[in-house]
Amino acid sequence: MDLRKLKTLIDLVAESGIAELEVTEGEDKVRIAKFSPAPAAPTLPTTVVAGPLVPSSAPAVAGTGAPAAAPAAAPEPSGHAVKSPMVGTFYRSPSPGAASFVELGQTVKPGDTLCIIEAMKLLNEIEADVGGIVKEILVENGQPVEYGQPLFIIE
Repeated sequence: MDLRKLKTLIDLVAESGIAELEVTEGEDKVRIAKFSPAPAAPTLPTTVVAGPLVPSSAPAVAGTGAPAAAPAAAPEPSGHAVKSPMVGTFYRSPSPGAASFVELGQTVKPGDTLCIIEAMKLLNEIEADVGGIVKEILVENGQPVEYGQPLFIIE
């Protein structure tokens, strides 16, 4: 494929709202994917003022009251988090009809296969980097995962 054409395609992906472009020309095949790291959200102090938002003499109208209190933030899971080393699709088993590599409560040792992440048509086995018991599986089968996203909690 011509270098000028390739540069034009890269510029097209960079300037547009698309995240990925794949072009096949004869036997040449090019895939261009745009990955932008998520910007860190600034943390600002907030002030909470207790008190009624609607005067008590006002008639209640459905759907316009104060929002329900937000549930408390879930506590961080204890144990070692096995994180995704790449962007791709998470699979718990080697094939659709096969048993999962690991189940909740199963004991694993370093080097045991936990899952597969499919990235660019390649199946990458993700292995346990520590030994212990699988306490949580944080991703559903077939769900896309991001780089650094926690997949399992091992204690």
